Amino acid sequence: MESLNDDGPIAKFLQKKGEGIHHVAFEVEDIRSEMKRLKQEGFHVLGDEPQKGADNKWVVFVHPKSTNGVLIELCQEIK
Repeated sequence: MESLNDDGPIAKFLQKKGEGIHHVAFEVEDIRSEMKRLKQEGFHVLGDEPQKGADNKWVVFVHPKSTNGVLIELCQEIK
């Protein structure tokens, strides 16, 4: 990834962490069910409801502190 400006979230990530993986996305069939399952397993899911994301998808993120340092994105197509 490359930042479009010097003070955006991607620029801040690169300044702090350097080059590497920003996040990994997984498409799921039922995002709310997966959120519930992950919370029950002890993962720190960011938010109580999915948000509208890019490409007509619901998205939610799992905090990197609960996934060995990798930000995880769950996404589901909005029907």
